[in-house]
Amino acid sequence: MSRILLKNIVTEGVESDILIDEGCIVAVVPAGSEDLEDAAAFAEVVDCTGKAAFPGFVNMHTHAGMALMRGIGEDIAFHQWLDRIWKLELAIDDEYVYHATKVACLEMIKTGTTTFNDHYWHMPMAHKAAMEMGLRPVLAYVICDRNDPQESERQKAQCQEMYEQAMTWNDHSTFAIAIHAIYSVREEMILWATQFARERGLKIHIHVSETSKEIEDCKAQHSGMSPVEYLDSLGVLGPDVIAAHTLWLSENDVRILGERGVNCVHNVNSNLKLASGYRFLYNELRDAGANICLGTDGCASSNNLDMLETMKTSAMIQKAWRNDPSAMPLSELTAMATENAGKALGLEIGKIREGALADILIVDTQNYNFLSPGSFEANFVYSAHSDCIDSVICNGKFVMRSRVVEGEKEILAEAAKVMSKLPSLESLEA
Repeated sequence: MSRILLKNIVTEGVESDILIDEGCIVAVVPAGSEDLEDAAAFAEVVDCTGKAAFPGFVNMHTHAGMALMRGIGEDIAFHQWLDRIWKLELAIDDEYVYHATKVACLEMIKTGTTTFNDHYWHMPMAHKAAMEMGLRPVLAYVICDRNDPQESERQKAQCQEMYEQAMTWNDHSTFAIAIHAIYSVREEMILWATQFARERGLKIHIHVSETSKEIEDCKAQHSGMSPVEYLDSLGVLGPDVIAAHTLWLSENDVRILGERGVNCVHNVNSNLKLASGYRFLYNELRDAGANICLGTDGCASSNNLDMLETMKTSAMIQKAWRNDPSAMPLSELTAMATENAGKALGLEIGKIREGALADILIVDTQNYNFLSPGSFEANFVYSAHSDCIDSVICNGKFVMRSRVVEGEKEILAEAAKVMSKLPSLESLEA
């Protein structure tokens, strides 16, 4: 049955009934309202007494296929880490990415993510995995020619092929274009990929200004321009761009990103772990007009895909380095993980209101984390952990009920089998 009626669930502090039909929220009314009496006869009725509704999290920058790469690059600098990743990725194939993405989807469901903006290889396999798991993916064809003209031509042809394949999907996934970074993609290819995306109305997902070395190298190669200034000189930046990291920014960079309406994604745990930096210019980017979202990055650097942890760490670090406890307030923090991402992707997600897509977390508030006079949002972000998420609805369907995801043990067992495809840590360190 595609129609679901959530009874007696608290949303925005009000006990409500929420009717879901054909993947959308069609009504949010006070609990017990007569308006939905007739609907109950044609819906699966779920009593949510003692629970609260929250929009599904949106992970705006991740590499789902890295879910089986945790711990492969500990305690090393970013560029050493990246070299190790590129060595390892020579060994992966369709089967590996399919099972790794299923593990990533399992973790995302368990931790409350319903939409993820992916940036990885073997995209058709990621699509297959996400559809089987019931999540809402944005799947990018990754442009990364390593400054090799022959590889550029191969990727142009493959990108067109993947786009045509994606147009046959007819489901709730979205196709996008990913440009890996300015240091790994030729200028001609950056321009080609940007034009390809814009001619087809696709989002452009790119790593930008992640490390101080990236800034130094860019200035040396491009007449003193920063990565943001360089991309802007090429006409790349705009409201269709999702810029991951945007960590090392000048005042002019901030101005450009704001004026162009770029969607900037903060990936705090990955940046902290690789010592890429911590002074994300949230206030400045917000005030300049950029749309700011949150992401976990991939498990090879952040080690998990827990958006609730990302939210808490983002706020704590922001408050600490600014010496300002009011920095990144809860209302803005929750928007970064939900509705800001919906704006970035052009999807009606991240909100619990009539007309929105039905991506909903059912949070169990009958535990010690919520026994306080604080708001639900404060307790959810700062006190609780993701195991308080009892059930998850994505696209109007349950993908987890009472902490149970169908086929969980089998997913893990099958993924364990493909681990043998990965080279040993010793060989990667050599």
